[in-house]
Amino acid sequence: SLSKAAAKYGDISRLPFSMKVLLENLLRFEDGGFTVSTDDVKAVIDWQQNPTDTNKEIQYRPARVLLQDFTGVPCVVDLAAMRDAIATLGGDTSRINPLVPVNLVIDHSVMVDEFGHPKAAEQNMEIEYERNMERYDFLKWGSKSLNNFYAVPPGTGICHQVNLENIAQTVWTSTDQDCVTVAYPDTCVGTDSHTTMVNGLGVLGWGVGGIEAEAAMLGQPVSMLIPEVVGFKFTGELKEGVTATDLVLTCTNLLRKHGVVGRFVEYFGPGLAALSLADRATLANMAPEYGATCGFFGIDDKTLDYLRLTGREEAQIALVEAYAREQGFWIDPAVEPIFSSTLELDLGTVVPSLAGPKRPQDRVSLPEVDDVFNADMANTYKKAQQRVPVAGTDYDIGD
Repeated sequence: SLSKAAAKYGDISRLPFSMKVLLENLLRFEDGGFTVSTDDVKAVIDWQQNPTDTNKEIQYRPARVLLQDFTGVPCVVDLAAMRDAIATLGGDTSRINPLVPVNLVIDHSVMVDEFGHPKAAEQNMEIEYERNMERYDFLKWGSKSLNNFYAVPPGTGICHQVNLENIAQTVWTSTDQDCVTVAYPDTCVGTDSHTTMVNGLGVLGWGVGGIEAEAAMLGQPVSMLIPEVVGFKFTGELKEGVTATDLVLTCTNLLRKHGVVGRFVEYFGPGLAALSLADRATLANMAPEYGATCGFFGIDDKTLDYLRLTGREEAQIALVEAYAREQGFWIDPAVEPIFSSTLELDLGTVVPSLAGPKRPQDRVSLPEVDDVFNADMANTYKKAQQRVPVAGTDYDIGD
């Protein structure tokens, strides 16, 4: 309970939501210092006094792991190899399983062979199954044989979208060693860089490499420094005709200038009330582009509306609301968290934009596109008219 931790170690009401998730995680896995100590817990709470001090290392255990079929298959192969080794030693192979829930979404093997006619999607699916049958059979074996492992079949969707719309619960539940059901924040690591998309739903998650993902599968903690948290305050609301893409290009431009590499970004402020969950997920999805570890949002009515829209059970939605309010994850506009640094944006100033011409952080407003494009073309080809001799001939070529 975060309220009990606050009573014992100090006020946490102004701790950023993302830091509260880390705090709850450390409290739940505190083991006398073997991996997590009370000093780690105190360090996260004391972070409020010096939010730029990020030298303390902590051991963080995500609730689950998200894989895709490109980097995820080797993880399943390793589990199969472990079972082979146990079988050779005469042991019980059924004991080799992931220790946390693992979802592998098959989406990276998709190729387009047919297009431009009504049966294109159906035929592409047939070709895909034929082309990848051995791999799919292996993953089907994994989903049947391994506990805590679930393979999402091809044709369902992109992994981070499936994670947002179907897998994520915002508040996760499991049964502890005393057979008591325990509720705690839904958290994950994934082998797709855009795992961060689920931060829009109040689920802390980011992309990791295959080795880190496999370690998390086997119950090992993710070692990390207590992060700096950059607060991004929104005020106002978007004008008519301005899209989430325009907003995210503007935010990416500002965040890249501010510098957020290796940091958490957390969005807050009265402007959040004007952003749909889809808008928030778009902002969170772009965390790799602006360089942050994640782009996090707290929980509010928009979160509940999205859970309801995507078919989550009412009991789960009620749990999310009750848990968020009790544990302090519910957005309260009257409380402004403490951050390492902050930015502010009036949503009403965002205008239609394009990214480019080369990088996503190079935002260009629509009225400026003509001039910027022409200037870039002139600059790119300013060395025109050069001529180059062709080896072995008596002539040259040029523009």
